[in-house]
Amino acid sequence: MPTPCPLNIQLSQPQRTLLEQLVRRHSSPQGLVQRAGVILLAAKGMNNTQIAQELQLARNTVRTWRQRWLTASEPLRSVEAEGISDKELLQMVTAVLADAPRPGTPATFTTEQVVQIIALACESPHGFERPVSHWTTQELVSEAVKRGIVDNISQRSVGRFLKGGYSTTTS
Repeated sequence: MPTPCPLNIQLSQPQRTLLEQLVRRHSSPQGLVQRAGVILLAAKGMNNTQIAQELQLARNTVRTWRQRWLTASEPLRSVEAEGISDKELLQMVTAVLADAPRPGTPATFTTEQVVQIIALACESPHGFERPVSHWTTQELVSEAVKRGIVDNISQRSVGRFLKGGYSTTTS
């Protein structure tokens, strides 16, 4: 029984050049290099199994990136026809090969809120008529809520902000 053939990828010369540059560039993230390699090998006519073996990736991974490129290929061709610059094309190609947003809970606090709480901790508590010489996490929580920076926050979250172990981006 013959195996199904994956859809063929056609690259324009500017697309091929940019993908080759991404693969050769030492500063490119490894995931981006692998994905660009998948697209380049697919454009050479290799099937998903061959590409997976060549790049030591899972076949489903190769299939995913081939499909994402095929989905984006028409918009890429249309903007190329409009005379887009190489820099803008590189940004679009990089966006196509970027990770999709991952599921999970969005960040609870914005970057601005975190910065305001850290800035609050840098100020003297005496200026806020607090009966302490140094901020405690409970005092910071109370003052942040009082100022309207946040509606509610735990002492532990404030402690993480101050230690620098909090990220407002979801991964």
